[in-house]
Amino acid sequence: MTRPSLLIVLCLLALLPFPAAARLAGPPVVVHKSQVRDLAAIRSSKVLRVLVNQSRNSSGEVQGEAIGGEYHRLHAFEQYLNGHSRDGQQLTLQIIPKSKDQLLAALQRGEGDLVAPGELLNTSAARNIDASDPIVSHVPLIVVGIKGERGFKHVEQLSGHTLTLPTGSAADEAVHQLNQKLALRKLPPVKIEWVDPSLAVEDVLEMVQAGIFHLTVVEQPIAERWAKVLPKLRVDRTLVLSTRGDMNWYVRRDASMLRASIDRFLKTYRVPADQDAAFKRAYQRLYQVHNPLARDDRQRLEKLRPILQRTADEQGMDWLNLAALAFKESALDPRVKGGSGATGLLQITPSAAQRVGVDNIQSLDSNVQAGAKYLTMIRRKFFSSSRVNERERMAFVLAAYNLGPERVQSMRTEARRRGLNPNQWFFQVERVALEQAGVGVVSYVNSVNKYYLAFDREREALETQSQKGEARTFTPYK
Repeated sequence: MTRPSLLIVLCLLALLPFPAAARLAGPPVVVHKSQVRDLAAIRSSKVLRVLVNQSRNSSGEVQGEAIGGEYHRLHAFEQYLNGHSRDGQQLTLQIIPKSKDQLLAALQRGEGDLVAPGELLNTSAARNIDASDPIVSHVPLIVVGIKGERGFKHVEQLSGHTLTLPTGSAADEAVHQLNQKLALRKLPPVKIEWVDPSLAVEDVLEMVQAGIFHLTVVEQPIAERWAKVLPKLRVDRTLVLSTRGDMNWYVRRDASMLRASIDRFLKTYRVPADQDAAFKRAYQRLYQVHNPLARDDRQRLEKLRPILQRTADEQGMDWLNLAALAFKESALDPRVKGGSGATGLLQITPSAAQRVGVDNIQSLDSNVQAGAKYLTMIRRKFFSSSRVNERERMAFVLAAYNLGPERVQSMRTEARRRGLNPNQWFFQVERVALEQAGVGVVSYVNSVNKYYLAFDREREALETQSQKGEARTFTPYK
C-alpha cells in the first residue's frame, strides 16, 4: 500500500464511530450475554429467572407475605409449570428486580427468561421480544390528584398544568399526543416532571396525597389499589388520557415454548379474591408523608435553618438531609420526646450520643450536634466505600440510624448472596429488609428520602430565603 493510500485509510478509520465505552472516562461496563433459554433449558436448570419492575406495587414481599400484584400471578405460574412437569422435576422462581425502563434490555441480554412488569410497558424500541396474551386489555391511564382540590372534566383542562411521572411511565406518549391536540387549539402544553429514580409509582401517589406533587397519571388498576390505603387520593376515573395499552408478560422471540405455556396459564388464571389482604395489612396503618413545605412547617424550617446548616457544614453533610430527618423524627419540633430516651429534633438516644462524645442532648444545639455526629460516624465506619453513590449511601445511613448498622450490614450480605446489588438500598437491599424487618424501616428511609426530595425541589428558594434572613437573630424553641 502506498503512503498516500495508507494515510487515506487511517483518516477514514478515524471517522468511524467507536464504541461508547471508548469515550467514557472510566472502564467500560462488561455485559455478559446469555443464550436464549426456552422452557426445556429452564426446566433443566430448575430455575425460572423473572425480571420484575422494582416497584413495591408489583413485586414487594413483607415477611413472607406477597404484597406485589404480580407475585401471586408469578407463584401461580410456578405451580402451573410444576404441575405440568412430565418427569416430576420442580423449578423455582428467581426474582430479579430492575428499574422499569431497564427491563426489556435486561431480557434481551439474557439476564432473565421472563419480564413481569405489573404495569404498562413501552415496547416501541424493543427488538426480538414477544408479548404474552394480555393480562389486562385496554388499560386506562387516568389522572390522580388530591381530594379537596379542583378536579377536571375534560383532558383539555390539563393545559398548562404539570404532571409528575415516575421513571418509565407509559403516560409519556399519551401526554405527547394530548399536547399535539392542545397545540392545534393554541393552548399551552401539559408539562411533565420526571421524578428521582428512587421513587416508584406508589411513592409518587403518596407524595400527591401529601400535596408535594400536584397531579400524576397512572394505570387505573394501580390507582384504585393504592387509593384503598391512601384515602386522600382523588382518582379521576373519567379523565382518561389513553386506553390503548395492554398489561402483558414478555419473553424473547426464540422462547416460543415458554410463551405458549404462559398463554395457556393465563387463560385459566383467576385473581384471588383476597389478593390485596396482605397489602392492606402492611400499608393501611403505616406512616404516610406530609407536605414538609406547608406554610407553618416552612416557617419552622427557617427558624431552624441556621443551626442545621452550620452543623451540616461542620460534618460535611447536605443540610437538607438533616432537615428531612428532623421532619420525619420530630416534625421540626425540638421538644418532642420519644421512646428509649430518644429526644429532641433528631430523636437521638443518650447511648448513641455518648458514642460520639456528647453527654447532654437536651439543648437544641447539642441534640443536633449529637445526631449529625452519629450519622457521620455510621457513614465513616460502615458505608464509606466508593462503590456506593451518595444517594444510596445516605439511604444506608438512615436505615442504620433506624435499625442499627450491624443489622443493615448483614442485610447487604444477604442481598449479595441472592444476586441483588449490595451497594443499592432502594429496591435492592430494601427487599431483604422488607422480608427480615418488615415494612417499617423501608417506610422510614423512603419517608426521609421523600422529604429530602421535597426540600431539594425548593432548594433555591429555601437558601435564597436563608440568605435574606442572615442578619436576623436566631431564636431557638424554648
